[in-house]
Amino acid sequence: MPNMVLVGGINCHVRNPLPEDLESWLLDGEHGFVVFTLGTMVSDLPEERTSVFLEAFRQIPQKVVWRYTGPVPDNVPENVKFMKWAPQNDLLAHPEVRAFITHAGSHGLFEGLCHAVPMVMVPLGGDQPDNAQRLASRGAGLVLDIFDITTEILLQALNEVINDTRYKENVQKLSDLHKDRLVDPLDLSVYWTEYVMRNKGAKHLKAAVHGLNWIQYYCLDVIALLATVVLVFVILTVKCFKLIFWKLSRKRKQD
Repeated sequence: MPNMVLVGGINCHVRNPLPEDLESWLLDGEHGFVVFTLGTMVSDLPEERTSVFLEAFRQIPQKVVWRYTGPVPDNVPENVKFMKWAPQNDLLAHPEVRAFITHAGSHGLFEGLCHAVPMVMVPLGGDQPDNAQRLASRGAGLVLDIFDITTEILLQALNEVINDTRYKENVQKLSDLHKDRLVDPLDLSVYWTEYVMRNKGAKHLKAAVHGLNWIQYYCLDVIALLATVVLVFVILTVKCFKLIFWKLSRKRKQD
C-alpha cells in the first residue's frame, strides 16, 4: 500500500539501564534469564494455566521475569519474579537474556528480533498466529498452543530454544537482515510524519479503495457478473438435457 511504511524495530538501538534491584537480581544467577509477557491485553491467567508455567519455570536453571498484574499465586519459585510493568525492550537487550516467551504481537516480535532473542511464541488471536508461524518457519523459535500447553511441553520448548544453538544463530541472521537498512526506522517515521503534514494529508498516497462506491467496494458488480454467467450456464445445461431427453423419447415412440 502506498500509504503504509514499515517502521518496525523503531527502538532497536535503544537500551536503558535496568533498575538496580532488578539488575542485581538477574545477575545473581549463573544461567541468564527468560522474559515472559503476553502483552498488555492479558493481565493474568487462569490458575490452572498459571500453575503450568510456574511448574515449568521451577525446573529450569534460568531466572524468569514475568509481566503479571493479577493476584500472586502461592508457592512461586525463587527464580520467578512477577512485575506489574516490565521494561521489555531493555530486558531483551540485556546480554544475559536467553529466551523470550511472547504472545507474538508485532511490537514484541520486532523487539525480540532486534536483539536476536530466541522465542517461544504463544499466540492468542488476531495477527499473532500468522506472526508466530512466519518466525517459527525461519527457525527463530517455537509455537505453542495456549490451550494445549502442559508443563512438559513448555519445559521441552524452553530447553530446546535455549540449548539448541541453531535458534540463536537463525534469529541472529534475521536480526542482521532486519537492521541492515538504508534509513533508520526512527528517522523514517519522522520523515514521513513531516511529509504528510507538509502535503496536507498526502491524499495522493491514499489507496484507490477510498474512491470506490459501495457497489464496487463490496464487489457487487463482480458478483452479479459471475452469478449471471453461472445462471446462463445452468439454463443452457438444463435446456440441452431437455432437448436430448425429448429426442430420445421421440425416437422410442417412433420405434
